[in-house]
Amino acid sequence: MKRSQIIFVVAGIIVSYLLYSLPMVVVDNEDKGLSEDGNSLGSDSSSEENNHGNSLSSSDLEVIDNLMAELDGEAGTENFVIFADSIAKVYQSGGKLDSAAFYYGLIAEKAPAPENWEKAGNAYYEAFGFSMEEMKTKRLGDKTRLYLGKVLEAMPERLDLKTKIAMTYVSSANPMQGITMLRGVLEEDPTNEEALFNMGILSMQSGQYKRAVERFETLVEHHPGNIQGQFYLGVSLFESNQKKLAKTQLEGLRKQTTDPQILSGIENYLDRL
Repeated sequence: MKRSQIIFVVAGIIVSYLLYSLPMVVVDNEDKGLSEDGNSLGSDSSSEENNHGNSLSSSDLEVIDNLMAELDGEAGTENFVIFADSIAKVYQSGGKLDSAAFYYGLIAEKAPAPENWEKAGNAYYEAFGFSMEEMKTKRLGDKTRLYLGKVLEAMPERLDLKTKIAMTYVSSANPMQGITMLRGVLEEDPTNEEALFNMGILSMQSGQYKRAVERFETLVEHHPGNIQGQFYLGVSLFESNQKKLAKTQLEGLRKQTTDPQILSGIENYLDRL
């Protein structure tokens, strides 16, 4: 997921946005399987907008209007790509990730190429990471798989893209396909940072904290700079009743980060120890 947008909430058990957005699943120690517990530029771009707290200024909206006027009358591929890319960047800087993804998708359709597919897929994946609505999440996940899947067909060695596609499946009607893909990534690369992190999160989300500890221990051993992984290792230790180790982990992490949300989470857990 390349899920870099992790939101920490200090209230009892601190969970990430990812924990809330994933379906209720049972990983079952990851060995036995898993069970579940629009067309014009104007209409489609508005339907793709999200509202996760950011907004566009009047000057941004003016820029977009001017660019869209140019885009509507532009038939040449090169200029179309330039204008659509500019619109996408304005939406992206204003936090309208769905709309940014829509325009990157237009570029990918107008000028099909691996770099444009990847840009569109990554933009849809970023928007997917913030979606809280079931139908929107499904649409964004489908688009992510469409574009990143094209890149993956050309470059099957791209484990980072496999991991992103896997996470969209985890939030779909076929979550087991996502788990299977993540396992496949770890078979190819047992120390893969994104796959280890996401498998750890999935274990936490299904209440398998001892399994989560194993995942996060491997993660931080090979990627000690992953602060979120360090934090979730401490949480998993706490929730698996390894309180002494949890205290050591969280106190050590407190010296490594200045992130106020993580520090707040650390203090919350240390207060409970």
